[in-house]
Amino acid sequence: MSAVHLDIDGPVAEIRLDNPSKLNALTVAMIDAIEAHCAAVEAAREVRAVLLTSEGERAFCVGADIREWSALDPRAFARDWVRRGHRVFDRLARLPVPLIGVLNGHAFGGGLELAATCDLRFSAPGAAYALPETGVGIVPGWSGTQRLAGQLPPAILKEMALTGARISADRAYQIGFLNGVGDDPRAMARETAAKITASGPQAAETAKWMISAALGEDQAASIEAIAGAAMAPTDEKAEGVTAFFEKRPPQFEGGAK
Repeated sequence: MSAVHLDIDGPVAEIRLDNPSKLNALTVAMIDAIEAHCAAVEAAREVRAVLLTSEGERAFCVGADIREWSALDPRAFARDWVRRGHRVFDRLARLPVPLIGVLNGHAFGGGLELAATCDLRFSAPGAAYALPETGVGIVPGWSGTQRLAGQLPPAILKEMALTGARISADRAYQIGFLNGVGDDPRAMARETAAKITASGPQAAETAKWMISAALGEDQAASIEAIAGAAMAPTDEKAEGVTAFFEKRPPQFEGGAK
């Protein structure tokens, strides 16, 4: 049975970690499953928003399962573990539709990095957030020093990364990492997803791309995607394609005759 599930209910999809006995610690199989679910969401044109959540109340995700990476040699750790996680987390962050985190419990290490891929985040009040990697002799590897640098104040991020300090949900809300804190973060996320799905689908998708590009997330592809969408319905594109199939020079309005 997969430890990561995908459920699609009309315009809202849900990706759910299901490894509560290990506090939803991430394994290679779970990382690969998340990537497969991203592909499924990208292919499902009816999906307008995605919730990212997990089973259990103690932890959203406590990071990578130490049994999965502790015995890896340096080359395998860098190539097969760090780069694999980066690829999948980048794909989550770059989903064309908004990704909403439902943080029902603690998010540590890779779990906090996973939460950082979300566009919006809602947390249970008892959740805490931390980067404990240096305590076991490694450093954040799935964008904890990169994507999080654009989401947390530098001094707080450095304190977390250098000392393993935890911040509470209330503190995370105060500094702008969370959109809300409440006893039912799932309901808060669902309410927000309903507002997103009531908006113009192309407008919401384009707005996400524009803001992400401004923040340096998938900037090159976002700019070219927006430009491509702008050109697709034009008479110029229609004439260019028609001329190609008719094997003649295109006659663009305002161009050389």
